[in-house]
Amino acid sequence: MENRTFPSPSAGSATLAPEPVRPAPHAPSRALRARRRRPAVLAMAVALISAGGLGGAVLYNSTGQRIAVLALARDVPTGQAITAGDLVVARIAGDPALHPLDARDSGRAIGLRATTDLHRGSLLVNSDLSAAPLVGPGQLTVGLAAKGSQLPATRLAAGIRVVIVSTQDSSGATGGTTRTPETMTATVVTVGRSGSDGGAVVDVAVDASDGARLAGWVAAGRFQVLLAPRGAAGGAPAPAAAPSASASAGGGA
Repeated sequence: MENRTFPSPSAGSATLAPEPVRPAPHAPSRALRARRRRPAVLAMAVALISAGGLGGAVLYNSTGQRIAVLALARDVPTGQAITAGDLVVARIAGDPALHPLDARDSGRAIGLRATTDLHRGSLLVNSDLSAAPLVGPGQLTVGLAAKGSQLPATRLAAGIRVVIVSTQDSSGATGGTTRTPETMTATVVTVGRSGSDGGAVVDVAVDASDGARLAGWVAAGRFQVLLAPRGAAGGAPAPAAAPSASASAGGGA
């Protein structure tokens, strides 16, 4: 057996042990990472599909519930009374922003007057109708036998506001100056059948204090009928609201 001797380390010197080799960190493979993410992705997909299905069901239910309401079957001018032929039943999806009259309120709507020009296909609401009488307290009804040239081209109808202008000689006796023609505001009550010349007899409501003066203009045949601006004062009293519909769609107007 062979014997070997090794020199002893000198004082103050140290022997360094070799540093152990550490293995490099092992990164998970792409397939492993995909397997770890897959349950979370599936759970999120299931949640999104469930939410979409629930939203679709709610939307279907809300749009599928249709209600019967009143709509216009034809144009109705301002002031004209509503007839059964003017109305049609429409079925629409309920919407809190809309308050049309319920189809069951057709009996209440018939006979009321239109407060504005109503157009075919539009929904009927409370503010479109008025129960106010055309001839109010303290007013008189005066008939105007008007020629076609004395009437506006727009067809007159009950409830329309007009301005009647006296066309009598307006030359002043002082200095040849011209004074402003007299005018008065009235409300059309009835329009008779038009003649061959386009004229018609038009009944208008005026204040009792103006009745005699207007009758004088008519007797002389010197007057002109003009359409009053929207919102003009005078004539019939302010429109009263139509009777509230208890079963109006969306809670009524």
